[in-house]
Amino acid sequence: IQPGNPQQNGYVERFNRTMRYELLNQCLFESIEQVKQQSTQWLWMYNNVRPHMANGGIPPVFKK
Repeated sequence: IQPGNPQQNGYVERFNRTMRYELLNQCLFESIEQVKQQSTQWLWMYNNVRPHMANGGIPPVFKK
């Protein structure tokens, strides 16, 4: 993947966009530790609870 060419890395770019809209733009963080904690919690929810349309509406953890 060439640097600066997001068209070659669609899955990661989509994840980055989702994380920005659902977490980073919603919070005003006071420390790096808070960012780490909130990111860890959000990532768990993303993989275990949040429905994913690409998986037929089920979270990735349940995809076989």
